[in-house]
Order: sequence, then C-alpha cells, then structure tokens
Amino acid sequence: MSAIWAVGEVVGGQPTRLTLELATLAGELAGAGGRTTVVLVGADPSAAAEVARHGPDVIVDRAEPPEEADATSVALAVAELIDQHEPDVLLIGGSPEGKDVAGTLLGLTDLPMLVAANGVTATDGRISVEMGTFGGRVITASSFASGGGIVLVRPGSVTARTSDVPGAVTEMTVTPRRTLPAVSVVERVAAPAGGPSIDGASIIVGVGRGVGGREGIELLEDLATSLGAAVGATRAVVDAGWMDFAQQIGQTGKTVKPDLYIAAGVSGAIQHKVGVQSVGTIVAIDTDRDAPISEYADVFVVGDLFEVVPRLTAAIHEAREGT
Repeated sequence: MSAIWAVGEVVGGQPTRLTLELATLAGELAGAGGRTTVVLVGADPSAAAEVARHGPDVIVDRAEPPEEADATSVALAVAELIDQHEPDVLLIGGSPEGKDVAGTLLGLTDLPMLVAANGVTATDGRISVEMGTFGGRVITASSFASGGGIVLVRPGSVTARTSDVPGAVTEMTVTPRRTLPAVSVVERVAAPAGGPSIDGASIIVGVGRGVGGREGIELLEDLATSLGAAVGATRAVVDAGWMDFAQQIGQTGKTVKPDLYIAAGVSGAIQHKVGVQSVGTIVAIDTDRDAPISEYADVFVVGDLFEVVPRLTAAIHEAREGT
C-alpha cells in the first residue's frame, strides 16, 4: 500500500498505547517505500514526537486545544485531510473515542469501513482484515471490494515498536469545510480506581465465572499481587457485577498480549480466546479437563482453584523470600 494513515489519541498529554500500535501497524502495512502518517488533533509537540519515534510522519492540527478535541472535532479535521490527501487506508483505534470518530467519519465521507480487526495484513497492495463474527465464534478474513477504506483496529492487536528512522512532525491549522451540530459534554465519569491496568501488562491473572464470587476473586488478586500482575476478567464475571468492564478480556472486551496469562475458572470459549490469542504463555486452572481453554493453554492444571491458587501464591512468596 502506498499511503497508510492513522488517527491518534492523546490522553494526559501523551499518546495512548493504542496510538503507538497503530503507528507501528501503519508502517507494516505500507512496506518499503510506502508513506505513513498519523493525525493528532490538539496534541502538543512532545506527544507528536513520541508518535514519530515509531516511524510515521505526524500531522498535528493545532486548531483545537487538547481539552476541546472531542470526537466531532477530530472527525471533521480528519475528513478535511482525507479530501486533500486521499490516503489508501485509514486506521482508527477501537477505543470508545475511536469508535465515535469512525462512526462520524462514516457519515462525513463515502469510505467503506471494516470493524473489530484482530489483525490486519497487506499482500500485493491489498488489505486483509481478520475479524471475529457471531460473537467471536467464527474468525473471518475480509477485504475492501475496491480501493481502500477505514479499518477499526482492536487494542492489543499489534505490538508497538520504535523505528530506526523517526518520522517528521508537521504542525498546521486544519479548517474543515463541513460542519456538524455542536455536542456538549455534560458529565465525565472516571473509571473506578483499581490495581494495575491490563493494558500493556506483562503478566495477567484471569478471573472466570468458576471463581464463584468475591472469595475466589480475592484469592486471584493475592496471586496477582505476589506476581506484580494485573487482574483481568471474562465477560461473565463483568456481567455478574463482580469486576469492572475496564478489566474485561475477549471479543467484547480488550485484546491483551502479556508474556504470561494465568487463567482460573475460565472455560476459554472462543469469545475469550479472541482476546488472548497473542499471549506468550497461557497457564489455565480448571476442574473440567474438557474445558475449551485446555485446547490452547500451554499448561493446563486440572484441579480446584481454591486448592491450587493458594499453594501457588505461597510457593511464589517462598521463592522470592529465598532469593
């Protein structure tokens, strides 16, 4: 592909991990001789420089102050740049903000869109997007019928990497010709404070419905603390109200890429597998030896988590005290 663009996000003055993943993916898709660009609306120079370290050129639209760069203003600016430069493919992160931007762009442009991409590759200049359908039960590969379009990429689908040759940063003021009704933000709700985030964690302890409730969750939180790990959950656990949605892993949650994933009471249905398919090593603990996760776990322990997990936690403490 000759021109791959991405729309970045900045939080707290810094580009999100997903933005850096998109910057890396853009370079992989463009290949040698291709052009990659990341658009940041309302970003400061340090944020733009960090994105450029991952290879793409960066366009910073300074028209909007950072605190006012909502999905509508981002989409209007990006739509104007699309008209001017006509990129072949536009990558957008599948975050809540990214989905709003993508939906608005769908109405502002005539570009087709492929969503929920778990993986994106390019062969002979043609984009192929891997997606989970029917709730993650079926994995499909789709391409645009002609030309390119917008690809909404799930977080964690790519590992962000810096480049030996950083991109250039260009600041400009984009004046959109289109207009949309103003949307006011009437309230912002902060996510509940908790332990380490599963985003970018090197070790994650996964909680499934088999933990039975708070008592089982506390055992796994103790295990996570002993490992310095984050705690994730299946959709069933989140739907039951035992853990927050920010910790949900799977087709309707987050895609994670830790070096080690320890799952307890997790059946491992295809919807959950989608979220852990790039994990380094999977260790699963379950009483059901025929649980779906047994088919793709690297180590599968058949046993009661209320017996196995406390012993594992104690062994980790003993090993650390002995070093």
